[in-house]
Amino acid sequence: MKLKKSVLVLLTVVISAYTTSDIKNINVADSIINWVGYKVTGQHEGTINLLNGSLNFKDNVLVGGKFVMDMTTINTTDIEGDYKNNLEGHLKSDDFFGVEKHGTSALNITNVKSTGKNSYQVKGDLKIKGISKSMDFQVSIYGNKASANLKVDRTDFGIKYGSGSYFEDLQDKMIYDEFDLNIDLEF
Repeated sequence: MKLKKSVLVLLTVVISAYTTSDIKNINVADSIINWVGYKVTGQHEGTINLLNGSLNFKDNVLVGGKFVMDMTTINTTDIEGDYKNNLEGHLKSDDFFGVEKHGTSALNITNVKSTGKNSYQVKGDLKIKGISKSMDFQVSIYGNKASANLKVDRTDFGIKYGSGSYFEDLQDKMIYDEFDLNIDLEF
């Protein structure tokens, strides 16, 4: 009887080792979010720092996760001096991200489907300026790194400044509604 009990305990340990759930915290210092915004006359790009986050795995397969962006850190990397300071100030204003009232934005993964080795089709809720919208995007994971590229329609989050969808006669002052978030996470 004692031998059967020992074998049962051993089998339970072996089986649980193959069906483990694991939450991996994002290393915010080594992770980066790049943004690219487009306008008629070109584009601007920059970064946003992560505040915190985690990815959830089961049997080494992505099953969920969430992370929070510190919108007060929105930075422009393609220009310098007064132009940089003016653009960053405008992006932080209520015309865009309103960081005084909405200092963070978040992405919460709600559904994950494996589409191949290291590749996932993900559905998540993106929250900007207190407004949540569901988004579909691809995630790739290699070792302790995950990457995703999201195309975000800013007007879904009440950001209409310079939008040709809402204002006429903007000419070369028009800013396109969609911007890119290119996310590279380390955990």
